[in-house]
Amino acid sequence: MPLVKIWIHFIWTTKNREKLIDKNLRPKLISHIKDNSKSKEIYIDRINCLQEHIHLLVSLNKEHSVSKVMNLIKGESSFWINKNKLSKVKFEWQDEYIAISVSESVLPKVRKYIDNQEEHHRVKSLRKSINYLFKNMALKS
Repeated sequence: MPLVKIWIHFIWTTKNREKLIDKNLRPKLISHIKDNSKSKEIYIDRINCLQEHIHLLVSLNKEHSVSKVMNLIKGESSFWINKNKLSKVKFEWQDEYIAISVSESVLPKVRKYIDNQEEHHRVKSLRKSINYLFKNMALKS
């Protein structure tokens, strides 16, 4: 039996970074992504989102690739939002995404970063946050 331990920190935005994830949609979206991912055997360790972007910490299994996980989560969640009319306008995710491999030694730091998104973005823009991630979390072990 293979042992696979590959941690990925995913980040992606709404199309054109529109602030579409309001306080009513946010808990529903998080819950849905968790439930949908569990049904597809995608292990989500952490998830959090703000109005225009989302963060997930995922442990890939032997069947999943980065692109497959993104397709299963991003595509399905936007379809679900639109099908259930949970947004006043057509909900779309940006095509692009960020996938950063994470060493087990920095998992606690990444978890804390994802959990504290609201506080973190009061101080830093999304672009500055991404630069911070590349410099301070993903590349250090």
